[in-house]
Amino acid sequence: MRIGVTCYPTYGGSGALATELGLALAARGHEVHFISYASPFRLRGYAERVFFHEVDTTGARYPLFDHFPYSLALASKQYEVAKREALDVLHVHYAIPHATTAWLAREMLRPERVVPVITTLHGTDITLVGQEAGFFEITRFSIEHSDLVTAVSSFLRDETHRTFGCVSCDIRVIPNFVNLEEYHPDNAACRDALAPAGHRVLTHVSNFREVKRVKDVVRIFARVNRAVPATLLMVGDGPERGEAEREAEHLDVADRVRFLGRLDRVANILQASDLFLLPSQTESFGLAALEAMACGAPAVASRAGGLPEVIDDGISGILEPPGSVEAMARRTVEVLQQPARLQAFREAAIAKARTFASEQVVPMYEALYAEVAG
Repeated sequence: MRIGVTCYPTYGGSGALATELGLALAARGHEVHFISYASPFRLRGYAERVFFHEVDTTGARYPLFDHFPYSLALASKQYEVAKREALDVLHVHYAIPHATTAWLAREMLRPERVVPVITTLHGTDITLVGQEAGFFEITRFSIEHSDLVTAVSSFLRDETHRTFGCVSCDIRVIPNFVNLEEYHPDNAACRDALAPAGHRVLTHVSNFREVKRVKDVVRIFARVNRAVPATLLMVGDGPERGEAEREAEHLDVADRVRFLGRLDRVANILQASDLFLLPSQTESFGLAALEAMACGAPAVASRAGGLPEVIDDGISGILEPPGSVEAMARRTVEVLQQPARLQAFREAAIAKARTFASEQVVPMYEALYAEVAG
């Protein structure tokens, strides 16, 4: 099939999932066309049967527009690519504006042919953006007028029904997945360049937005470090990075916290980690935690959103309510001080991650494409 994919190209779970899905589909023989304002961050170099179509934003210099109408430019590009490449389906990730623009592109194409639209909801498009008064109605409209809608967790499906009241919407749950060829344990992972000998390695990966509670990551680590020599690796960047850096200084652990910035590849970091910290206020699924688990780093996370669908508390990781810094730190220390228990967590995390392998999940999307394409 010929599949058009639109996602945000920047760091975040929706862009990561969309790109990994496109690459997996191409590897299975499909032709995949990414349509966005920049190449997705996980689209690294040439891949067979994968194409990128950049949305032209040069009109931003046109004096009539105080704010360039990117949504209209995107809809025009989706229409153009769908028509020229004879796409069988448009698969958009994140409701606003992608589902809206795909609907417009579909209507533009309708006199000639029908190109169905599949919308995948990822989280903040429902829990934050979609609930803004100025976006509420158009988000609901875009969901209801998609040919098929998926959500990455049961939590997100239920939250969408609750928020928008579209109880008649047929929202299918297809979880995020992990590429086990890239994310897998590696006992030879080099820890020497990441932490001093004898240190436990704790890691956090995110876009450093407020919802990630990155100051709590540092606070948990500071308490752990009092009992167990450790190093914290902070991977990513975003608006809360400065706050996290200042918190590390304030708690006198700045010399043991390494801010590595944005990295295109993090598997080697996760493979060298003992535990992964994700104390978010909420997560629709927790893709970063899943990738860490696949590498053998159990997650210490919040009992919120879709995370309990990924992490089994006390078996493959640790779950505590958001903001429970003391409890998360105490349980982390207990695990790190018991090597046998840490190993049991590690084995359970790896086993749980395998249930979300791309080989299990990608065929679910293929079945949807076949269903809507008729």
